[in-house]
Amino acid sequence: MKKGCLIGLIFGSLAVLFVIMMVLWGIRVYNNMVSMNEAVVSQWGNVETQYQRRMDLIPNFVNTVKGAANFEQQTLTQVIEARSKATSVTVDPSNLSEEALARFQEAQGEISSALSRLMVVVEQYPEIKATQNFRDLQVELEGTENRIAVERRKFNEVAQSYNAYIKRFPNNFIASIGGFQPKGYFKSAEGAEKAPEVKF
Repeated sequence: MKKGCLIGLIFGSLAVLFVIMMVLWGIRVYNNMVSMNEAVVSQWGNVETQYQRRMDLIPNFVNTVKGAANFEQQTLTQVIEARSKATSVTVDPSNLSEEALARFQEAQGEISSALSRLMVVVEQYPEIKATQNFRDLQVELEGTENRIAVERRKFNEVAQSYNAYIKRFPNNFIASIGGFQPKGYFKSAEGAEKAPEVKF
């Protein structure tokens, strides 16, 4: 065998080996992206579950408060309307973009705001606050708000890992070929960075 043929065979073998290694690398990166994407979707399911839990508690909460004489109907109406609007805003788990999450978060924020106003009004009705049913529902609602915060934080962590992975070079080539898009994040409510003003 001539020396030139031997060198050609070695280079050809190295080229084939390189191509095989690149294909195997691409498969591994693609499969990692699939797993990470599924982790984000799964965590989104956990977030939705906690928001749904809050939605399910609201009618009982409103009915408990509604029973009080002379209770402000407008406040109850705002809670019911906010709940109705929030249930109409859904997010497709395959499209967890910044815009989709912002719409979802805005609708959920309206519920939080309406519930906060309701709690302020309830302060004026000691007979409501004294009922066991109200206290139980209040504890459940507060617990649910805490669970929502925890699941949102976990979602942001999983989404951040996924986003960083698909944006890294050279993973970004596989991400663009595979159609992997960055995921959105939950953000703090506007003005949350400012400390509340306390007056005595």
